[in-house]
Amino acid sequence: MTRLPTLYISHGSPMTALTPGQVGERLAELARTLPRPRAIVIASAHWLARAPLVGGAAMPETIHDFGGFPQALFDIRYPAPGDTALGARVADLLQAAGLPPQLDPQRGLDHGVWVPLRLLYPDADIPVVPVSIQPGLGPAHQFQLGRALAPLRDEGVLVIGSGSITHNLHDWRSYDEARQAPYVQPFIDWVEQRLAAEDVDALLDYRRQAPFAERAHPTDEHLLPLYVAMGAAGTPMHAQRIDAGIDMGFLAMDIYRFDGAPGALTHE
Repeated sequence: MTRLPTLYISHGSPMTALTPGQVGERLAELARTLPRPRAIVIASAHWLARAPLVGGAAMPETIHDFGGFPQALFDIRYPAPGDTALGARVADLLQAAGLPPQLDPQRGLDHGVWVPLRLLYPDADIPVVPVSIQPGLGPAHQFQLGRALAPLRDEGVLVIGSGSITHNLHDWRSYDEARQAPYVQPFIDWVEQRLAAEDVDALLDYRRQAPFAERAHPTDEHLLPLYVAMGAAGTPMHAQRIDAGIDMGFLAMDIYRFDGAPGALTHE
């Protein structure tokens, strides 16, 4: 079976589902280059828990976890099936890695899952298993979680982290397409450079080392899925940045594809 890459996708605002713009074009292009996965495991910035949770629903519902948007957004459904056997496999991998999980048989697909997946796989015919992130445990924990999932890449499973390279909602309406937040490009460049250099230590320490880290991410949850994708990629990660623009002047929409070898996991 063909080894799949891992992905980190900046999903942006829920409105990306109605006005996908550049990120929609990039994800459609990416889908055409990927081998078709038999299933998807996705860690979303919008499923937060103190310990790992794994979705175990056979037919996960579409969750509209937002308010104040047009009715057309609430009318969208992404009826992808779940995969209970894969959910159990994910739980076993996490347990073996010392990250004891729980299965959630009711968990649906939040907008951090269905917004990007509608753009990658609009037919909703690939099974999806969501996984929570643990914002209280920081980047290194998410990296270890990703490492635990690395064997799935050789089992036809596409591992995705869904968040945003920059995410500061305090800047809503402060910037626009003509006036970009000054911290966005330096942060984009730092992440790209550190990934190109395979500098996992610096990336795990981004709060201290990255320029404007606290402006780019007042809280961690939208960057943490990046570490899941990094961990599942193995080393060398072979990171490829796909530029999908900057939404509303402050949401960097970068996508990363990692084609590393999961058997070569050397970072401790």
